[in-house]
Amino acid sequence: MSETHPTTPLTVMLGNHPHTRPLKDGTVLVDGVDCQYLESSPLPPAFARMVRDLAYDICEMPMATYLQARDAGIPVTLLPAVLVGSTHHRSLTRLPEGPKIGPGDLVGRRVGVRAYGQTTGLWVRGWLQEEYGVKSSDVTWVTTEDVHVAQYVNPPYVERSQAARVADLLHSHDVTAAVLGPKAIGGQGAGLVPLVTDAEDAGRAWTERHGTIPANHLLVVRDDVLRTRPDAVRAFYQALKKAIADTADERDDSPAGRAVTAGWSTSLTACLEIAGRYAQEQNLISRPVDVAAIEEKTAFLDR
Repeated sequence: MSETHPTTPLTVMLGNHPHTRPLKDGTVLVDGVDCQYLESSPLPPAFARMVRDLAYDICEMPMATYLQARDAGIPVTLLPAVLVGSTHHRSLTRLPEGPKIGPGDLVGRRVGVRAYGQTTGLWVRGWLQEEYGVKSSDVTWVTTEDVHVAQYVNPPYVERSQAARVADLLHSHDVTAAVLGPKAIGGQGAGLVPLVTDAEDAGRAWTERHGTIPANHLLVVRDDVLRTRPDAVRAFYQALKKAIADTADERDDSPAGRAVTAGWSTSLTACLEIAGRYAQEQNLISRPVDVAAIEEKTAFLDR
């Protein structure tokens, strides 16, 4: 691989996290590379721009979006970094005054989710099948947004609503339960209760059983950038790795705090393998995920 146009800035799209702040404010510099940090508020539309238009050189990306993009042949490569992660047993919610149903009661019912390809939904449907025997096809998933990857067609048990927010589906009694991401739980999901009464304990048990923490947001690079500017990509990755290490004291020992990492590890490998299996079970992707092949493409970053 040869480096070309080394003075051209790398366009980088990252969310505003404690561990990305040192890069954005210049506290941690990318050696020999000018990085142009772009902003998107809210962040999710940037994910669609990346997988539809290859809009950035490097981009934060949800796990499910990455897996679907890879399945669709979109030329992006995973960089080994977890920017957001946590357990998701608390993400399946209901109205507090509604029927006190459990996860196993969802067969034949309607459940709201922002998009069928949302990563929180991927993890929730995964443990629903694994722990309660509820398959994704046993439920009608009512969505408020489209998936990021344009090539993907939702399965027949997914229905599009005109509601503005997932919580609105609950309050209008269009659905029995709703999947809410980490930010939504503290926002539109205020007052809702999880279907799993011991959600935190159940989440910890999942991580102990699998030896990993569910990753929500990862990082990808365009294939042409990785091919033509490998040294610049390595320099950016090493700077991100330093920023993550330098902000370790800003993260607690919760699953969300421990999920933020950089570098290939048995935990990241297990996370990708499980997410890939869940995604195939849920008809989000069409074929198994070869994690070893993914790792091989970026093993040079830590050499």
